[in-house]
Amino acid sequence: MAGSVLKRITSENYLKHYYDIPYEGKTSAGKPLRKLKNITCPYRGVKILSNDSIKKFEKELAVCKTAEEFVRLLAGYQNFMLPTEKSMFAMFRDFAALNEKDSLQNCLAMIKNNCVTKLKLEEFEVLDSVDHLTRKLSPQTALEIRAKTTKCRQIILSDSKRDTFKRKTFLASLEQIIPKKNEREIFNDIKNKALFLPTSESSINAFVVKYSSRKQTEIARRLFIASTGSIEHIVPASMGGLNTIGNFLLTTASGNRYRENMPLVEYIKRFPKIPEYMQKYTDDIVNEIHNGGLQGNETYPYKIKKRLMEVSEGRIMISLSKYNYTEEEAADAVEEFETRWTKLKGE
Repeated sequence: MAGSVLKRITSENYLKHYYDIPYEGKTSAGKPLRKLKNITCPYRGVKILSNDSIKKFEKELAVCKTAEEFVRLLAGYQNFMLPTEKSMFAMFRDFAALNEKDSLQNCLAMIKNNCVTKLKLEEFEVLDSVDHLTRKLSPQTALEIRAKTTKCRQIILSDSKRDTFKRKTFLASLEQIIPKKNEREIFNDIKNKALFLPTSESSINAFVVKYSSRKQTEIARRLFIASTGSIEHIVPASMGGLNTIGNFLLTTASGNRYRENMPLVEYIKRFPKIPEYMQKYTDDIVNEIHNGGLQGNETYPYKIKKRLMEVSEGRIMISLSKYNYTEEEAADAVEEFETRWTKLKGE
């Protein structure tokens, strides 16, 4: 575009550019978390790739040309991969073993048609669940929702390339419906159910369909980038969540993106191990503090323990038995750091 200035892609704006995740966010409050390494994702249970890993990966990615070269690069990161990405890597690895000079695009092109069919069935399953819940609504509201799900089915069954099913469009269309006062709880259940429509984060079929026409570098980058770090609101900003570290988690980009505005209680239903992963995350945070990290934020474990307990409606009960600070000692450590920092700035 004439007159526009293209920003240089750096490790700091990398996620926002490629994956639409605001890694930097609208506040600097999450900066201490972004500096941490060797942290378990509280949503998905894998270790989060550090900012330094992004720089190294991009440098090596730039010289890859064949399926074999991309697989060799990705092999070094497979232990960080999430289930969908790990399955795709295994597929690429098997393909490259027989077609080392071929491309990742051709691998996806070979199976795309079959995946399109399976993806449609996955989408229908969620839409059927939405329709089933409308039985609890008034006929007027139920008909309004079913009109939208029917339109989705028509688009999904159509072979038209101009009119394709868009998950976000359907979710946005539900927001336009105003349920009756006594229907709000059921309507929220319907919106949460709709969030389970397959995405490239949750479905191999959706991944293949979405990335079959992308370049090899973008496909390879997608397997890597899902496990890079992202700042997540425990209480979503759209629901009044504050931009403070006490409302932040460091998660994988995929875990953040897939949750969207889903209430944490609903997200736990999708991933029942989240309470277990939250404890591992907190233990990693505690270990970082014991090793000198997060200075000035020693109260962070206590803050997220309380917040997670409230938001999860008691499903997440964090133990801080491994933490060397009592809540009072943590508050004193924060005050001491702030006093010392204020003096340094004044000198």
